[in-house]
Amino acid sequence: MARPPIMVLVLAAAFLLLVAAILIGSLTKPDFPAYDVSVPHPTAVGDTLVGPAIYTLDASSTDTWRRFSFDRNAAADSGPWDLAFRRFHVIAASGGGIQDLGLVPFDSVAEVPEAGYLPNETEHDTTNPGVGKWYDYSMLSHLLTSKAHVYAVRTARGSYAKVELLAYYCKQAGIACITFRYAYQGNGSRRMK
Repeated sequence: MARPPIMVLVLAAAFLLLVAAILIGSLTKPDFPAYDVSVPHPTAVGDTLVGPAIYTLDASSTDTWRRFSFDRNAAADSGPWDLAFRRFHVIAASGGGIQDLGLVPFDSVAEVPEAGYLPNETEHDTTNPGVGKWYDYSMLSHLLTSKAHVYAVRTARGSYAKVELLAYYCKQAGIACITFRYAYQGNGSRRMK
C-alpha cells in the first residue's frame, strides 16, 4: 500500500490542530474582570485635576454610542461629551482628538503633548485613528484584551486628559463593557499630576 504524500499529512495535522484550538476556545468560559458598571453621578469638575479614576460603562449596543464627559466626570446621555464608545469602537467628540502615547505606564505620563491629536476622519467614523485597534484578539479564547497603551485626549473645549483602556468585559453586561482609567485636567493645562 502506498503512503500518502508528506504534504497531505502536514495539511491533515494542521487541520486537526486548528479544529482542536477552535473547540478548546469555544468551550472555555471567560473569566470576567471584577469591574461593575459605574453609576453616573455627574458633578462639575471645574478647574481641578481629576484622577486617576476608573470608570466602567456598558457599550454593548450595536447602534448607540455611550458618551463620557470628563467635565462632568460621568457618562453623558445628553449635553457635551468628550469620548464615545460603541462595542470596541472609540471616537472623540467633534473638535477633539486622540493621540496614542504607546505602551507606557499610566502614572509615568506627567504631561500630555501639545500637538499630534487625531480627529475623527468623518462625522460618522466608528474608530478614531488615534486609538485604532486598542485591543488584541485571541483566536483561541475569542476574547479581547487591552494592549495597555495610554492615550492623550484633547477635548473640544481645549482641555486635556490621559486614558488607558483596561477591559472589555464586566459581570453585568458581559461583553462590550468598557473599563478605562483616566486623569483629566479641568483648568486647560496639559499637566496630569
